[in-house]
Amino acid sequence: MSNIIKAIITLVSDPKVALVRHYTSVNRANNMGDALEEYVKDLFANTVEEQDENTRHLRIREVFSYLGRSNTPPDSLLRGGGDAIEVKKLQGINDLALNSSHPKRKLRNDNPKINAHCKNCEPWEERDMLYIVGKCINDNIELLCMIYGDEYCADIETYSRIENVVKTGLQTIGDIELVQTNELGKLNRVDPLGITNMRIRGMWTISHPLKVFDYVYTPDNSKLFNFMALINEEKYNSLLYTEELEELVEIIEDLIISDVLIKEPNNPAILKKCKLITFKI
Repeated sequence: MSNIIKAIITLVSDPKVALVRHYTSVNRANNMGDALEEYVKDLFANTVEEQDENTRHLRIREVFSYLGRSNTPPDSLLRGGGDAIEVKKLQGINDLALNSSHPKRKLRNDNPKINAHCKNCEPWEERDMLYIVGKCINDNIELLCMIYGDEYCADIETYSRIENVVKTGLQTIGDIELVQTNELGKLNRVDPLGITNMRIRGMWTISHPLKVFDYVYTPDNSKLFNFMALINEEKYNSLLYTEELEELVEIIEDLIISDVLIKEPNNPAILKKCKLITFKI
């Protein structure tokens, strides 16, 4: 079963920087966004160098139980109750656009904004949420961050409280037809002629991991590529392949595993033990 550690081992063993050139050469992508998503799949499936597309698809099917589309998060689910993965491509260190979906510490099966294929791909109730953020310039990837929602986001009540206040407020508007929707709200017939409607959508963003965790990690801008992953200690100790990764630290230059303390998103007064995995070339 694949996991974040296996993906990191694949990455540091043979890093790919010129993503578009690599993925165009094997007819898997035509732009950086597609190339980054395909690269993430290949990291977890260990198929970066696989030339035979049938073999690659079979391996990816073994690793993932669900592969989504960019407008229906998450982007993928690891088979066997593994992580839910969301991939974001940016050209700088900008905020991540989450659109109508608020930040997720965990992904729950009862979330109304995920589709039926995701809900029913295999039996599951809750998944750890893994955000993978790439900084991509021209045809190259310069930075890759892997951050779990447990370290990045607050509990769901923090965000749902705001949404509920908005929805409750809409119900207080008189002489308006309020329509049931998965968005924050939809108002029909808002003018005397009854010809104007209004949709209310949340447009959520979250700060880039480099800004959020600048007190434990700074990329080396003199290098061609930087990678960082942050995994809480409990999660790290539960994962397979950590011994293999730790052995690679002794072999691969600039691959480092450090013990760090980060602020708990629900209460910054609490410091949380985490493993910071960094790599650069």
